[in-house]
Amino acid sequence: MLRRFSVNFALFSLILDGLAVVLGLWISASLRPMLNSSPWFEKLATPVLIPPVLFGAFPILWMLIFAVLSIYDGRKYLRAADEFTVLSLATGIASISSAGILYFSYRNISRVLFLLFVFFTYGLCLCWRLLVRFYFRTQNRFPDRARRVLVVGAGSLGQKVYATMLTAQIPNLSLVGFVDDEFRENVLGNLDSAVNIILEQAVSDVVIALPHSAYAQLGSLVQQLDEMPLQVWVALGFFDLALYNTTIEDFAGIPMLDLRASAIDGYQRLIKRAFDIFFGLLGLVLSLPLMALSALMIFLEDRGPVLFRQKRVGENGRFFQMLKFRTMVKNAEQINSFSRQTDPSGSSIYKAKDDPRVTRIGRFLRRFSLDELPQFFNVVRGDMSLVGPRPELPALVEKYQPWQRKRFAVPPGLTGWWQVSGRSDMPMHLHTEQDLYYIQNYSIWLDFQILIRTIWVVLIGKGAY
Repeated sequence: MLRRFSVNFALFSLILDGLAVVLGLWISASLRPMLNSSPWFEKLATPVLIPPVLFGAFPILWMLIFAVLSIYDGRKYLRAADEFTVLSLATGIASISSAGILYFSYRNISRVLFLLFVFFTYGLCLCWRLLVRFYFRTQNRFPDRARRVLVVGAGSLGQKVYATMLTAQIPNLSLVGFVDDEFRENVLGNLDSAVNIILEQAVSDVVIALPHSAYAQLGSLVQQLDEMPLQVWVALGFFDLALYNTTIEDFAGIPMLDLRASAIDGYQRLIKRAFDIFFGLLGLVLSLPLMALSALMIFLEDRGPVLFRQKRVGENGRFFQMLKFRTMVKNAEQINSFSRQTDPSGSSIYKAKDDPRVTRIGRFLRRFSLDELPQFFNVVRGDMSLVGPRPELPALVEKYQPWQRKRFAVPPGLTGWWQVSGRSDMPMHLHTEQDLYYIQNYSIWLDFQILIRTIWVVLIGKGAY
């Protein structure tokens, strides 16, 4: 199910608006001949034909204008009145822009037809938004997932945060209590026991609400929270401990700092997700024959399972099951001798050229990265992106330094800067620097560049084993 504030829902909204523009054009062309009998309007030949190029140009223009005005940012327009006001403004700008295109191209388009088009398109865009708002309200799912909140600090600020959240009465949001070194009502323990309380109470959000004088002791706590898949909010300044970007968001009616804000903004994420869905589905369809052949070869070699599922660490430290074709013997994880070896610098080796566990077919699949083709399913599902940091093993993540965790600011990728900069020739613990370079220099054009370079790297087979 689509969640109201998800990237997928923003992409879904963009597509619906594009369809509304196309449908508005078609409806206006169909209804315009009905006005031929009126003496107030010019008689047009029937059927009314609209140049096909407009069915492509107008949706793109309207969606771009809507995007520039942040209509697809769900959190920015929580109130219906705000969203519909911006929708009206965007419709006006898009209408004027569309009229400008017609003035310089197809000036014979009926003005009444154009007004009908604007009217019906605006009505369709407004109606589907009303229906969606009604749906989410009837589902009683705001926020769209259960959230359990622990407040760090039971002083005056913490009590104010707690009281405001209670007053807000937001469904699916429950307050676990406080942690504080001073005993007060609803205090579950001191700061040293915060991690255990978070695990025991299944906390999803931690709100830090301490006076400035107490911030110094929170450094170690925030570093411990970095290892946990939860949101960290700060009621006052705490910029120096931000893991990724730091943004101010509305949380239960209180302005707070989000220490886990993504390294890419909302529209970059929207474009990236659309990019992933389109090219992910395309890659999935084109690679199906290769996947079928690879699966057959694996099965014929030792009759074992074809797919290998492995837990990996994804965006914001959350776990997911990554899919690959099995390239090792069936009991490879029990014969894990290579994982205990180290390189000259003392770092563990998890992958080696002469690993005896790799099968004959597996070595061929690895040589041309065919074993990674099932990850197109992960990309389409949203667990991964086409381009991003390497999806890391939990055992490696446990040994990360705090600075290395910044690689989880974006979704992991099927390929990435690490893929085109050395692949397996580089020790796995050094991939982090390549990942951070990608995050700091992110753009959709960099994604295109990496994808093209990946094709050549795979064909050459450099660093693959």
